[in-house]
Amino acid sequence: MQAERPDLSEVPEAVRAYVEALEAELARLQAPAPAPTAAAPPVEAEPPTTLQVITISHQGRAKRTARHYYSPQRRGGMGVFDLELPEPDRPAVLLVADVEDTLLLFSDQGRAFRLPVATLPEGDVRARGLQLGSRLPLRQGERIVAALPAAGGVYVALLSERGWVRRVRSSFFTGSMVPGLSFHDVAQGGPLVAACWTRGQGDLFLATRQGQAIRFDETQVSGRQGRLGLRVARDDAAVAVAAVDEASGVFLLSEDGKGTIRLMSGFRANKAPGATGKLALKTGRLVGAVTAGEDDHLFVISNLSKIIRFAAAEIPPKEGVVQGVNVVSLRADEAAAVAVSPAVHE
Repeated sequence: MQAERPDLSEVPEAVRAYVEALEAELARLQAPAPAPTAAAPPVEAEPPTTLQVITISHQGRAKRTARHYYSPQRRGGMGVFDLELPEPDRPAVLLVADVEDTLLLFSDQGRAFRLPVATLPEGDVRARGLQLGSRLPLRQGERIVAALPAAGGVYVALLSERGWVRRVRSSFFTGSMVPGLSFHDVAQGGPLVAACWTRGQGDLFLATRQGQAIRFDETQVSGRQGRLGLRVARDDAAVAVAAVDEASGVFLLSEDGKGTIRLMSGFRANKAPGATGKLALKTGRLVGAVTAGEDDHLFVISNLSKIIRFAAAEIPPKEGVVQGVNVVSLRADEAAAVAVSPAVHE
């Protein structure tokens, strides 16, 4: 039974106006929802390519979206929202790969998996994605921390949280690889945190959360167990590994949305791995490092899934230590991961 509306003629005008506003809001909430309309097709930012932007969250949700739906912006822009995640989940891994590629996925427990890109759900720029646990035999609490195209070099360099590094020849990652094969002992160096392809004869660049880094000849990392690559302070942790040479530039991304391209011509290589690092970027918390050339495009994603694409040429390359420049506008947010992609897909 609906209650009768009381007489409001004798109440103060302010109270009457407040009650009428509540009645209007209640009527709006009770009104039937409008019929859904067809969503406008996404706008393509470049000629269609088969390249896909792939996002993986800490809790294992993943999706792919064609790269041509991400418009390049000026560095320091607002970006757009990408992978839709429930709290407290957040993005962990970002990469660009061809739809015909197979991915190598590495977990924090040091295990490796193969997954064809095409088996990931293709979604819009803003989409929920798929739980990788439905496709991969992940253990309880196991997280994917790195992803690479399955064909990308001669060795895969693996880096652990405490600076332990190992090189694994590409022949171990063929289609005959047993899913979940282990390539790192967590008891030796802590959880796995990063991976990259190498050419076999270059240098490795390792970086920590506090912006410390080391560079050394990758051939000095040999054997099944690997070796200590970087001596990490107790209150610090390794976060990134990149394959470099004397002509390379490494894009360094900090949690506050700043970045720089550090030229290796100004970052002297150590004679051997295992030493303490030297400052590579003036930052409180480094979150990623990727080798990038002036013709590449960079993708940065934040904890709130805001993603931006911009040309690497917009970042002034530096030989010395700098604070970095703003690469993405963040409000109550933090940068989470970075990926690199050639500007032109051949």
